[in-house]
Amino acid sequence: MGRVTGTLVLAGTPIGDIADAPPRLATELENADIVAAEDTRRLRGLTRALGIHTTGRVVSYFEGNESARTPELVEALVGGARVLLVTDAGMPSVSDPGYRLVAAAVEQDIKVTAVPGPSAVLTALALSGLPVDRFCFEGFLPRKAGERLGRLREVADERRTLVYFEAPHRLDDTLAAMAEVFGAERRAAVCRELTKTYEEVKRGPLAELAAWAAEGVRGEITVVVEGAPDTGPAELDAEELVRRVRVREEAGERRKEAIAAVAADAGLPKREVFDAVVAAKNAAGSGPGNGKGLT
Repeated sequence: MGRVTGTLVLAGTPIGDIADAPPRLATELENADIVAAEDTRRLRGLTRALGIHTTGRVVSYFEGNESARTPELVEALVGGARVLLVTDAGMPSVSDPGYRLVAAAVEQDIKVTAVPGPSAVLTALALSGLPVDRFCFEGFLPRKAGERLGRLREVADERRTLVYFEAPHRLDDTLAAMAEVFGAERRAAVCRELTKTYEEVKRGPLAELAAWAAEGVRGEITVVVEGAPDTGPAELDAEELVRRVRVREEAGERRKEAIAAVAADAGLPKREVFDAVVAAKNAAGSGPGNGKGLT
């Protein structure tokens, strides 16, 4: 007979309107042996709104204690407990606490399941008016300006629609940085207070949205940005190939890997990209200024 363990349940919670709570959420909250909540005060507000009471032990599980509390919860799971994990809004582990616990549970061969719920990422995508057939979620950008620009440059050529979370007080700087890296005319949508009373979706070119955000924006923010245009291999001259290699190198890739990736994206032989890089390096080394090529 195999080992009997408990179950880890990741429960999605409303991102705004409490009426969006999935029906199973109430049942799981009432029956869990342990409820691990990002904010226990918000959990109490949620249970009051749902008209229910938790019967299991309630513990906090947030960024500050996630590493320390994970072993304790895994031990309970190994002992057969049903552990319910909830965050302040949305699905646990998606830019919220949860990943460490899921990884540890999987390592111990513990069953992990989910109560699907509202998602700010998918809701913003659907409302943005931008292509949704292919997208990638980038989470929160770094707070420091230089690191933020570096992260944006990593995806400057990404053709899939991009989705970001951002704090309202950093939104104008982030949109300005996006306009600088992606281009002032790249289309985007700022989705604010989704499913709440003052829900707003502001659509337009990045430069225009940055000017709008400079006046001050409040609430929970999700930014959706159009992917890079497909220019095709014929439009990639040597200078552009070198620029793409440089962007990847600045993001931490080795030159060999960067050249291979750029060649694959452009549908070109690696040798052609390599030759362009070498030519740029030689030109920078022999000409005045000596700073515009790869070193």
